[in-house]
Amino acid sequence: QVQLVESGGGLVQAGGSLRLSCAASGRTFSTYVMGWFRQAPGKEREFVAAIGRSGGSTYYADSVKGRFTISRDNAKNTVYLQMNSLKPEDTAVYYCATDLRGAYSDYIGWSSWGQGTQVTVSS
Repeated sequence: QVQLVESGGGLVQAGGSLRLSCAASGRTFSTYVMGWFRQAPGKEREFVAAIGRSGGSTYYADSVKGRFTISRDNAKNTVYLQMNSLKPEDTAVYYCATDLRGAYSDYIGWSSWGQGTQVTVSS
């Protein structure tokens, strides 16, 4: 089973940028679709972005489209989430996910998760 470790979260002012990283263990990283989700206090975990095995296909939630960019480096077993023009409503714990077995936009469809990294956007 692939293990995931997120990093790069922190506190940033509205309008600022952060880049999250998710490092995966194992030698089969390039065979996995990867995704990012987020969960704010009192809310359900929501889809943010997903990327295909080669990086050629990407998918975004409407709320982040045009501001966030997902990418991957299969040589480094790492997936990234570049977040620009951050808003206070982007504040959440961000999770990396893999081993997709269902719909990419539904958290139930993913079976492996990282521990999460906190992103806080101040107004």
